This record gives sequence, structure tokens and C-alpha cells, in this order.
Amino acid sequence: MTDSLLAARLEQYTLTHPQEVLIVSAEVAGEPDEIVIFRGFSSSLMRPTAFDPDVPVLPPAATVLRIDRLQGPYQPENPVYLEQGLSLAEFEARLPASEA
Repeated sequence: MTDSLLAARLEQYTLTHPQEVLIVSAEVAGEPDEIVIFRGFSSSLMRPTAFDPDVPVLPPAATVLRIDRLQGPYQPENPVYLEQGLSLAEFEARLPASEA
């Protein structure tokens, strides 16, 4: 399970690292999901994304399975991975104190 601020923290990370894209593989309500986060915005690649920016794309009940860091902008046909398969704990350890 994630905390309610995780999506905002990941979005903030991409604002401070605008050359990176995060792809978060998660389980949401028992279903797999992939969420792309770039320059402060999140969007699901597998299910509808709410128009309301106050509705988190990564809900608090989600379980993060892994996080991939890619070079931005994201090009699905030719992704450039910086790191793959990071656990949530591994990624959170990289966040500055103001983002953690």
C-alpha cells in the first residue's frame, strides 16, 4: 500500500528532474496498472485518468511493484532506460528530505 502523498511526491521528483520520466508499475484494486509521470503530470497507460487533477492517478490503496527511470521525453517505440525495476523503498531513499 502507498501513502496518500506518494503520487504528489513522484510528480514533484519529475519537476526537479525534468529530463526524466518515471514509469510506475502498480496494482490498483487487484488489477495491474502502469503510470507514466513526466514534468509533474501523471497518466495511467492502462485505465482512464480522471480529468480532475485532485484525483490521484495512483490511489492510496495501490501497491507499487516497481519504478523505472527513463530519459525524457518518453518514446514508447524507443524507450531509453536509466534504471529498471527499482522498489519503492529504493526510489524513496533517493528523494531529498523535502520530497521524502
